[in-house]
Amino acid sequence: MSTSIREPEQFAFRAEITQLLHLLAHSLYQSREIALRELISNASDALDKMRYVALTEEGYRDQAEGLGIRLEGRDDTRDLVVRDNGVGMTREELVENLGTIARSGSLEFLKNLGESKADLSLIGQFGVGFYSAFMLADHVTVRTRSYREGQGHEWRSDGTGQFEIRAIDKEDRGTEVILHLKDDLRDLTKDYRIKGVVRTYSRFIPHPIRVGDEVVNDVRPIWVEPKGQVGDEQHAQFYQHLAHRADEAPLWHLHLAVDSPIQFRAVLYCPRTNVERLGFGRSEHGLNLLARRVLVRDDCRDLLPEYLRFLYGLVDSEDLPLNVSRETLQDNTVIRRIRGALTKSVFDRLEKLSADDAEAFRTFYDQFGPILKEGVVSEAEHRDRIAPLLRFASSRDESGKETTSLKEYASRCQEGQKAIYYLGGPDLASVRKCPNLEIFRRRGIEVLYLTDPIDEFVMASLGTFGGKELRSIDSGDLELPGPEIETPSAEAGGSGFSRVLELFRAALGDRVAEVRESKRLTDSPCCLVNASGGLSTQMQRILRQANRDFPAIGRVLEVNPDAALIKRLAELSANPANDPFVSSCGVQLWSNAMAIEGTLADPEEMVARVQDLMEQAAAGKSAIIR
Repeated sequence: MSTSIREPEQFAFRAEITQLLHLLAHSLYQSREIALRELISNASDALDKMRYVALTEEGYRDQAEGLGIRLEGRDDTRDLVVRDNGVGMTREELVENLGTIARSGSLEFLKNLGESKADLSLIGQFGVGFYSAFMLADHVTVRTRSYREGQGHEWRSDGTGQFEIRAIDKEDRGTEVILHLKDDLRDLTKDYRIKGVVRTYSRFIPHPIRVGDEVVNDVRPIWVEPKGQVGDEQHAQFYQHLAHRADEAPLWHLHLAVDSPIQFRAVLYCPRTNVERLGFGRSEHGLNLLARRVLVRDDCRDLLPEYLRFLYGLVDSEDLPLNVSRETLQDNTVIRRIRGALTKSVFDRLEKLSADDAEAFRTFYDQFGPILKEGVVSEAEHRDRIAPLLRFASSRDESGKETTSLKEYASRCQEGQKAIYYLGGPDLASVRKCPNLEIFRRRGIEVLYLTDPIDEFVMASLGTFGGKELRSIDSGDLELPGPEIETPSAEAGGSGFSRVLELFRAALGDRVAEVRESKRLTDSPCCLVNASGGLSTQMQRILRQANRDFPAIGRVLEVNPDAALIKRLAELSANPANDPFVSSCGVQLWSNAMAIEGTLADPEEMVARVQDLMEQAAAGKSAIIR
């Protein structure tokens, strides 16, 4: 505090303050509270300078102890005070640094350091942060005393174009900024509000920030430390702080320090559970973005692709300005480079996890696999990194407990096999019952089971893997590897089978594109397949669910001439009187095939038809006991 005050000198600002305030309010800052962040950053800057002076100048070696920042709210006078015991300012520095817009004492200080500037991480390099104080205050007073002299000075202004400086007696080195708050910001004198702002924007400042008797920024900035010196327990605690998940350790973490072509440090954490699966909707959080430990954005979604949105963490860059808008972030070259480096590191980590710890990767994939698949569908840039990480159930393990990767499937392909085969359906039970699998089981060809709706879009987006086409087995034109296995033919069933096909075609009409002999069935009487180049059955189902007006695509009914039922129908077709019965059986077989796939076509008609068929079957039975 000062003990005497001299007459002030009047000065005019060298730039128009009113225009600057408009810029701050409408361009650089999203919230008026950020002004307090700027003042804390300036105070931290002054403390860093003092620490550097104590290390480099013999006469000040004992001045580095007790460095810190104190915030005090005075409800009776509506004042908010930001106080530090840093280097302070001389009269000339007050005139230069607080009298010129876009001039920065920190920037000047860095220039004077020359080659040694890499030893410091100073914040206030942009010269406009201090003036954001006028977003909060009707007038601002700065009381300061430089470490180099015993005389203190006071700077005062209401931001209307002039400021005054007077000499004062000030006992302690350092600076205090006194904000006479605007009437609608009176609550910023309350300790709980001050603490809330500090914890939001400045909790990682390297110097203690005190509000009353409490040090508010007590979270250790572990990302600035060598990763070999940060243990799992410390990462767990920091993750709990970031994600607000008490008593939960992350599934895995990344601790990065990148120096080229840009400089940044980061920590990323993968949760153990996916909240989207719990019905809480889409995750909307992003990473915390910091510039020299000061928060720039607390939900920056530009740092990772959307399909990695489940990760928590922060990024601290030396190359990023504090005063950056959301629009600028999207176009910022530094952000794009950070995004590329982070994304690559995440994929490197997942590849290592899948190779070294199968159980941990299974846990990860069970939770976040569906989100990761979005990356295959939404962009082409990282498909080659995502594809090897995908996992699917397979006919190789009918229990469904084990999954396989595309790479593992490809390594097991038979000689001459040109495709990786898959089959989609609403669930594993339905998929396993599909008659289309019969020829694959008989030939020992593996089939991937797709039960996640997005899987069909993933396969369509990938197209190929390892030089092999990704192909649904309900395609009408399959080319299977290995020698042909003898299958029954229409000739085996004689003209009766041909007659059955004719009756089926007439009865089904335009409900199918074609009725033909099957070369793939071994047991089932019939199956439905898709015309060459057509969408898979599961894809059509998904599109119909999304759009009820999605046009029906004619499919092919394949009939197995060796099935017992078809053989009997071929015999009955010799008598024209049985035509209605054979035709009705054909429609019912088509309905059965649809039901196996999870679709009931006109259930009322089907029930009536089944009842009629049962009546005919019952009429053929005898009540006489033989």
